[in-house]
Amino acid sequence: MAQLSDPLADILGEKAGAALAKALELHTVSDLLRHYPRRYATGGELTTIAGLDEDTHVTIMAKIAKVELRKMQQRKGTILTLTITDGRSELSCTYFNQPGLVKELVKDRHGLFAGKVSKYRRALQLTNPQYLLLPDEDHPQACSSESGGPFGLAAVPDEQYFTRPLLPVYPAAAGVPSWTIAQCVRVVLEALDEPEDPLSADLRAEHRLISLSAALRGVHLPEDTAEVEAARARLRFDEALSLQLVLAQRRQADAQRRAPACPPRENALAAAFDRRLPFALTAGQVDVGREVAADLAETHPMSRLLQGEVGSGKTVVALRAMLAVIDAGRQTALLAPTEVLAAQHARSLRELLGPLGRAGELDSAEQATRITLLTGSMSIGAKRKALLDIVTGESGIVIGTHALIQETVQFFDLGLVVVDEQHRFGVEQRDALRGRGRDGATPHLLVMTATPIPRTVAMTVFGDLAVSTLRELPRGRSPIVSSVVPVLEKPAWLERAWMRVQEEVRSGRQAYVVCSRIGDDEQTDTQQETAAVLELAAELAAGPLHGLRVEVLHGRMPGDEKDAVMRAFAAGEIDVLVATTVIEVGVDVPNATAMVVMDAERFGVSQLHQLRGRVGRGGHAGLCLLVTSAPQGSPARERIEAVASTVDGFELAQLDLEQRREGDVLGVAQSGRRSSLRLLSLLRDGDVIAAARVQAQAIVDSDPRLEHHPGLAQMVKSALDGERVDYLAKA
Repeated sequence: MAQLSDPLADILGEKAGAALAKALELHTVSDLLRHYPRRYATGGELTTIAGLDEDTHVTIMAKIAKVELRKMQQRKGTILTLTITDGRSELSCTYFNQPGLVKELVKDRHGLFAGKVSKYRRALQLTNPQYLLLPDEDHPQACSSESGGPFGLAAVPDEQYFTRPLLPVYPAAAGVPSWTIAQCVRVVLEALDEPEDPLSADLRAEHRLISLSAALRGVHLPEDTAEVEAARARLRFDEALSLQLVLAQRRQADAQRRAPACPPRENALAAAFDRRLPFALTAGQVDVGREVAADLAETHPMSRLLQGEVGSGKTVVALRAMLAVIDAGRQTALLAPTEVLAAQHARSLRELLGPLGRAGELDSAEQATRITLLTGSMSIGAKRKALLDIVTGESGIVIGTHALIQETVQFFDLGLVVVDEQHRFGVEQRDALRGRGRDGATPHLLVMTATPIPRTVAMTVFGDLAVSTLRELPRGRSPIVSSVVPVLEKPAWLERAWMRVQEEVRSGRQAYVVCSRIGDDEQTDTQQETAAVLELAAELAAGPLHGLRVEVLHGRMPGDEKDAVMRAFAAGEIDVLVATTVIEVGVDVPNATAMVVMDAERFGVSQLHQLRGRVGRGGHAGLCLLVTSAPQGSPARERIEAVASTVDGFELAQLDLEQRREGDVLGVAQSGRRSSLRLLSLLRDGDVIAAARVQAQAIVDSDPRLEHHPGLAQMVKSALDGERVDYLAKA
């Protein structure tokens, strides 16, 4: 008999175990049983073809509408083309040099087709897909593209597979189609011992949940949709509880840590800064400032997320917190994701502080501090000077990129870490600075984001952070008008876009043009259809923007060159800056009023919103033109039109959550791991997450290390591997 922790190779054999591990990262019985069906098909139900996405591996059920076998024109061999349909849309399947398949792949036959969706001549297709043709009246025998059973299993599933009321369709991979996964699951379930349930009977009854054993069998071999829903409800709660237990443990651990108390001081640096501010703080800035000040006065570390619209004044809130910590005799660090943004922050803070930020200089104020910038591309001499100022405590504000995290950077007495645009950092990178406090103390943490966080994400990913929100924009911010430029339908609109840029520059203002790539790299077929910084800048300077001062900015330029370009643009010495997304966050040039985003379909909702926030930062209205070749009605086009229709970042954040893979929302790309969420939806399951949060807190309050809840401890460990637990614990 089998246990959840057993290697798959022990149950299915070495060949099967190796194939599942390589293709799908499934290693144990638990891994396979938590690889849940994506959906369930009933007899005759076809897959909707119109919703397929390029570069995804799919398993679809469709009917063969047309079969065509022809010889290749340029070389020897044959091409067999199937046209399969769901009754509304069609999809092409192409087989090279397999003419014998015409005997099986006949018109009007239904089957499952598995493969990677690609694009040829702007149409989606599957190339050499695996198939499993279902039996019907004219063809009583099923048949498969497998000549022999993959890794020891029969090429065609047994009769039970086709006679079940619901046919599970699994996320698959090359060489491992859905029906093969279904066979593996059945073999494992037949060998599985009754697993110990981590949830007590009382807890299950309280939340109306079925047992773990019933859930695992019900999700893979259901008799009806009610059984599927009961199974999914239980498994969703397990995922939510696993996450919330980790975060509850983190909150309790934070409460036990020691932090430097930094209460406000009268007539010190922070008070002097407030007196010299040339504008009035918004009500939101005042309220959030009080929350932060109260946190800083405590002897356990602040862990606060500050979210707010682009331009809502988060930097001023963060600076006031930094000055309070400096007044308490300690240092602060501001971590920025790019050198461009780090340099921008250094310039902005120096300008805001004036003489208060020039300690040691002739015109410095009495209470002044020093600002030090540290980036990877600085000269050796400049780095040495910066490191000396940091380790001696001469610098109260240290601004830098990933260079701040290096072991060579030693702080004199670090009291506060501010992380700007937290989604651009891996959690381990952020956490590295929190271990640099003096005498074992943990610095306070303020995390900032201009990408608003939906409530369910805040509860799940930032569940150990207090959340402050700035919704009000400072007076003086100008409106931004956004328009879609559909170049396929209306090519003349692109010419008009460049005319608008000319008009803005002739009015004394400046513009950005954003591209998705630099252009000095090897091009793929898809890249050839997209604009690149180096190529487009030359074309614009010689063509539609002739006579304007056009410069480029991208991430592979040396740091001093990037800084020089940004300084020149800020000084009005450049009319049009053609750049990659290095200008996405933090760049503040009030005179820049226009932006043209090329190939807007290649950017996400939040990224487009961030980019758009670079214009309209002064006294003149902003204009953002989203250039796209995405066809009308496509998901990409709808996404772009949604961005153009509103400047409400919170509304767009919800849209972003709806459209993105939730693993990305959880930062899996940063952690390098697959998402642990298989069924839990941050969009739909807010009530489940909230219930699990309350339950987890009650459990951890009474049993912090889960010593009296071994089943729950094991559930956390199995649902979230060690790296993932560590990742979430640091989030």
